[in-house]
Amino acid sequence: MNGIGGNDPIASMYKREAMPVSRRAWLRAAGLGFGSLGLTTLLATDFFSQTANPLAPKSAHFAPRAKRVIFLFMHGGPSSIDTFDPKERLDRDHGKPLPIKRPLAFDRSDPGPLMKSPWTFRRGGKSGLPVSDLFPNVRECADDLCVIRSMVGEGVDHGAALLQTFTGTSTFIRPSLGSWTLYGLGTENRNLPGFIAIKPSLAHGGAKNWSSAFLPGAYQGTAIGHAGMKVEDISSEPIEYLVNKRLSGDEQRYELEMLRNVNRRHEALRGNDPQLEARIQAFELAFRMQTEAPEAFEIDKESEATKKLYGLDDPLTRDFAWQCLLARRLAERDVRFIQCTHSYKWDQHSELYNLHTQNAREVDKPIAGLLKDLKSRGLLQDTLVIWAGEFGRTPVSQGGDGRDHNPYGYTIWMAGGGVKGGFAYGATDEIGYHAVEDRMHIHDFHATALHLLGLDHERLTYNYNGRNFRLTDVAGVVARKILA
Repeated sequence: MNGIGGNDPIASMYKREAMPVSRRAWLRAAGLGFGSLGLTTLLATDFFSQTANPLAPKSAHFAPRAKRVIFLFMHGGPSSIDTFDPKERLDRDHGKPLPIKRPLAFDRSDPGPLMKSPWTFRRGGKSGLPVSDLFPNVRECADDLCVIRSMVGEGVDHGAALLQTFTGTSTFIRPSLGSWTLYGLGTENRNLPGFIAIKPSLAHGGAKNWSSAFLPGAYQGTAIGHAGMKVEDISSEPIEYLVNKRLSGDEQRYELEMLRNVNRRHEALRGNDPQLEARIQAFELAFRMQTEAPEAFEIDKESEATKKLYGLDDPLTRDFAWQCLLARRLAERDVRFIQCTHSYKWDQHSELYNLHTQNAREVDKPIAGLLKDLKSRGLLQDTLVIWAGEFGRTPVSQGGDGRDHNPYGYTIWMAGGGVKGGFAYGATDEIGYHAVEDRMHIHDFHATALHLLGLDHERLTYNYNGRNFRLTDVAGVVARKILA
């Protein structure tokens, strides 16, 4: 097969059109196939990794408080006033009309009356943070929680709210928080993806919520299964699909060389193609993952005490327990950003009591197990754990025993990674509808998360279509009051 030069028509096209020589074109000219590069990176020098590997570790803008993120996403929108934001006025005025003009709502029908929480709030830990009886196990970790009661977004529907939560915008396709993190910091484990989404939802934006969008494809999230799959479908043979038992390493390398030759001609005809670039890098990473991924996914090797701590032994909690325990195993292997999704269960327009109770039972013990396990292993101090939905829910009833969407004042919490533990930040009004104190817009949330990772959100930019883009667009203020 002809190389670059001689009678090779591809070489002639480069010469005739005087095309600039890209990094990848130079590598082709040097005779290095992408399959070879996938193997070579295992033995590469620091110099090579810094110049040729887009995922090589990068220096933060300043000293980071967190090295990695575990994002626990409650898809559907849990009710803040029933979980972490108690409201005495709702107890007092239960059944009375809404005392304010209702803002834009998802459900346009007349709002029901004020509805008190059916759960009792109790204080946890030395800090005395109030947590409802929906989360008795998480309440044991109250002294590690930084509860943010003043979140604000724009999306009143799930699709817009999810996109804004993960990408900063509710109207455009933009890189996700995980992709920006990986772009800014790289990864310290070259044999595992730097950004992993465990059982993500395919609804309300799907892959856009862990996409790299216009960032290079190397920074996109790698999905492990999806929300419609059972844990058994993923974990019975957890990594068999990554390990090629049919071919030896040399044979796989030969296959990748042949694939590289096809991609080389395809790329020359299409020019700079981000999708093709992402596919090539995915092949390279998949080749490397065979050395480390199997062991990372072997959850059955955990002790029985650890499995019980997470609730892996209980059919009710098994699904999210598996996600949280896998997240811990990936975190200790230096995966930079990990998303776990409890999907799609928290959208209680009716049957609030029955369904929120069921949902919380599925995640309460696994989340507490994760926090306790990270802390006992010394990982919590440099792991930022985020618990959030796409919005909260209204203080008025819907359909008698449900609540509508509320993006105007809702609660998330963070733990570890340099935030104050046992601390409540911000406040909503007396009925829990609007944030009124220390409002934290989603842009502020993103700016703060990046700050904890050592990244200045105003400096973390990427030039695309003639302008510099950033996760926080032209807004975002770091919430310094929550920093430990």
